[in-house]
Amino acid sequence: MERAPVVYILASARAGTLYIGVTSNLLQRLHQHREGLIPGFTSRYGVARLVWFEMHGDMASAIGREKQLKKWNRAWKLSLIEERNPHWEDLAVTMLGLDPLDTSSPSFPRKRESTDMRLQQDGLPSMDPRFRGDDEDLL
Repeated sequence: MERAPVVYILASARAGTLYIGVTSNLLQRLHQHREGLIPGFTSRYGVARLVWFEMHGDMASAIGREKQLKKWNRAWKLSLIEERNPHWEDLAVTMLGLDPLDTSSPSFPRKRESTDMRLQQDGLPSMDPRFRGDDEDLL
Protein backbone atom coordinates (compact mmCIF):
# COMPACT_ATOMS: atom_id res chain seq x y z
CA MET A 1 0.00 0.00 0.00
CA GLU A 2 1.41 3.38 -0.99
CA ARG A 3 1.61 6.25 1.41
CA ALA A 4 -1.81 7.89 1.28
CA PRO A 5 -4.05 9.70 3.75
CA VAL A 6 -6.32 7.20 5.48
CA VAL A 7 -8.97 7.48 8.20
CA TYR A 8 -9.31 4.26 10.16
CA ILE A 9 -11.25 2.68 13.01
CA LEU A 10 -9.73 0.14 15.38
CA ALA A 11 -11.73 -2.01 17.77
CA SER A 12 -10.85 -4.14 20.77
CA ALA A 13 -13.49 -6.73 19.76
CA ARG A 14 -16.85 -6.89 17.99
CA ALA A 15 -18.77 -3.79 19.14
CA GLY A 16 -16.01 -3.21 21.71
CA THR A 17 -13.91 -0.15 22.44
CA LEU A 18 -13.39 1.98 19.31
CA TYR A 19 -10.55 4.27 18.26
CA ILE A 20 -10.64 6.60 15.25
CA GLY A 21 -7.39 7.83 13.76
CA VAL A 22 -5.78 9.29 10.65
CA THR A 23 -2.41 8.55 9.06
CA SER A 24 -0.47 8.83 5.82
CA ASN A 25 1.00 5.33 6.25
CA LEU A 26 -1.59 2.80 7.38
CA LEU A 27 0.71 -0.24 7.48
CA GLN A 28 3.26 1.54 9.66
CA ARG A 29 0.56 2.92 11.97
CA LEU A 30 -1.08 -0.50 12.32
CA HIS A 31 2.27 -2.00 13.28
CA GLN A 32 2.66 0.70 15.93
CA HIS A 33 -0.80 0.06 17.36
CA ARG A 34 -0.49 -3.74 17.26
CA GLU A 35 2.87 -3.69 19.03
CA GLY A 36 1.79 -1.13 21.63
CA LEU A 37 4.43 1.35 20.44
CA ILE A 38 2.12 4.36 20.67
CA PRO A 39 1.53 5.25 24.32
CA GLY A 40 -2.03 6.20 25.08
CA PHE A 41 -5.54 5.00 24.47
CA THR A 42 -4.96 2.11 22.05
CA SER A 43 -2.13 0.54 24.01
CA ARG A 44 -3.91 1.09 27.33
CA TYR A 45 -7.16 -0.59 26.20
CA GLY A 46 -5.83 -3.15 23.70
CA VAL A 47 -7.52 -1.58 20.69
CA ALA A 48 -5.69 -3.04 17.68
CA ARG A 49 -8.15 -4.70 15.26
CA LEU A 50 -8.65 -2.72 12.03
CA VAL A 51 -12.40 -2.84 11.35
CA TRP A 52 -12.85 0.06 8.90
CA PHE A 53 -10.75 2.40 6.82
CA GLU A 54 -11.27 5.01 4.13
CA MET A 55 -8.64 6.42 1.79
CA HIS A 56 -8.52 10.13 0.91
CA GLY A 57 -6.88 12.23 -1.78
CA ASP A 58 -5.26 14.64 0.64
CA MET A 59 -4.53 14.91 4.35
CA ALA A 60 -6.85 17.88 4.89
CA SER A 61 -9.80 15.81 3.66
CA ALA A 62 -8.77 12.85 5.84
CA ILE A 63 -8.44 15.02 8.95
CA GLY A 64 -11.83 16.58 8.27
CA ARG A 65 -13.42 13.14 7.99
CA GLU A 66 -11.69 11.95 11.19
CA LYS A 67 -13.09 14.96 13.08
CA GLN A 68 -16.55 14.29 11.64
CA LEU A 69 -16.52 10.63 12.69
CA LYS A 70 -15.29 11.45 16.19
CA LYS A 71 -18.40 13.62 16.66
CA TRP A 72 -20.76 10.82 15.62
CA ASN A 73 -22.62 8.87 18.26
CA ARG A 74 -21.63 5.27 18.89
CA ALA A 75 -24.60 3.76 17.03
CA TRP A 76 -23.66 5.61 13.84
CA LYS A 77 -20.06 4.41 14.11
CA LEU A 78 -21.17 0.81 14.61
CA SER A 79 -23.49 1.09 11.60
CA LEU A 80 -20.65 2.51 9.47
CA ILE A 81 -18.42 -0.43 10.37
CA GLU A 82 -21.13 -3.04 9.85
CA GLU A 83 -22.07 -1.70 6.39
CA ARG A 84 -18.70 -2.82 5.00
CA ASN A 85 -17.50 -5.28 7.64
CA PRO A 86 -20.55 -7.06 9.12
CA HIS A 87 -18.45 -9.81 10.74
CA TRP A 88 -15.95 -7.38 12.30
CA GLU A 89 -13.03 -9.10 10.59
CA ASP A 90 -9.55 -7.71 11.18
CA LEU A 91 -9.04 -5.96 7.84
CA ALA A 92 -5.32 -5.74 8.53
CA VAL A 93 -5.29 -9.51 8.02
CA THR A 94 -7.98 -10.04 5.37
CA MET A 95 -7.22 -7.02 3.15
CA LEU A 96 -3.67 -5.93 3.97
CA GLY A 97 -2.03 -9.29 4.60
CA LEU A 98 -0.73 -8.72 8.13
CA ASP A 99 -0.40 -11.64 10.54
CA PRO A 100 -3.41 -12.22 12.81
CA LEU A 101 -3.24 -10.80 16.32
CA ASP A 102 -2.32 -13.45 18.87
CA THR A 103 -4.97 -12.70 21.46
CA SER A 104 -4.16 -15.89 23.37
CA SER A 105 -0.69 -14.62 24.20
CA PRO A 106 -0.22 -13.40 27.79
CA SER A 107 1.42 -10.28 26.34
CA PHE A 108 -1.71 -9.31 24.38
CA PRO A 109 -2.72 -6.58 24.45
CA ARG A 110 0.71 -5.08 24.77
CA LYS A 111 -0.19 -2.40 27.27
CA ARG A 112 2.36 0.22 28.21
CA GLU A 113 2.46 1.63 31.70
CA SER A 114 0.85 5.05 31.80
CA THR A 115 2.78 7.87 33.38
CA ASP A 116 -0.36 9.96 33.84
CA MET A 117 -2.15 7.57 36.20
CA ARG A 118 -4.40 9.39 38.64
CA LEU A 119 -3.92 8.69 42.33
CA GLN A 120 -6.58 8.72 45.02
CA GLN A 121 -5.95 10.50 48.29
CA ASP A 122 -4.61 7.26 49.79
CA GLY A 123 -2.02 7.04 46.98
CA LEU A 124 -3.66 4.11 45.18
CA PRO A 125 -4.43 4.29 41.44
CA SER A 126 -7.84 5.69 40.55
CA MET A 127 -10.01 4.60 37.64
CA ASP A 128 -10.56 7.22 34.94
CA PRO A 129 -13.83 9.07 35.78
CA ARG A 130 -15.26 8.18 32.36
CA PHE A 131 -15.39 4.52 33.46
CA ARG A 132 -16.42 4.82 37.11
CA GLY A 133 -20.08 5.60 36.49
CA ASP A 134 -20.10 8.66 38.76
CA ASP A 135 -20.83 11.28 36.12
CA GLU A 136 -20.96 14.14 38.61
CA ASP A 137 -17.12 14.24 38.37
CA LEU A 138 -17.47 15.24 34.72
CA LEU A 139 -19.75 18.25 35.29
